[in-house]
Amino acid sequence: MIGYADTSFLVSLYLPDAHSPAAWAAMKSRPYLYLTPLHELEFVNAIELALFRKLIRAAEAKAVFRDFERDRVSVYALTQLPPETYARAEKLARRHTSIMGTRSLDILQVAAALILKPDAFFTFDERQHRLAKAERMRVLPSKPIRRQPIGNRAKRARS
Repeated sequence: MIGYADTSFLVSLYLPDAHSPAAWAAMKSRPYLYLTPLHELEFVNAIELALFRKLIRAAEAKAVFRDFERDRVSVYALTQLPPETYARAEKLARRHTSIMGTRSLDILQVAAALILKPDAFFTFDERQHRLAKAERMRVLPSKPIRRQPIGNRAKRARS
């Protein structure tokens, strides 16, 4: 199986939070996940933001980046964003944003997934979940889970 995971799912794999058990359970079937430069940018930014907010320590961030780099060769199918991603994203924005309140990066992730045609789209983000479902994608977990702000997740993870 090959999947497309949004950044909320990826972060939950590496920084323990309320969604991590579901993320780890989904990975038990050992799917390959598409990994684009957009994923990498958003992932790095999320970890660095947690560090900036003093929600994790520098050693924790370093360990997360080390683990992520190790997994690049065994878990992820590295790929570029398809050239038509932005045009597809614009169509999605025109069709769904005024109804769902979707954000640009959410739309880009779903547009890329639609073009790459994974077996499943993995997300914990409610808006991406609704958007992917509206586009008839298989979304896991099957019900959206209300995402907590990163600050609350990381503080609980360290406690």
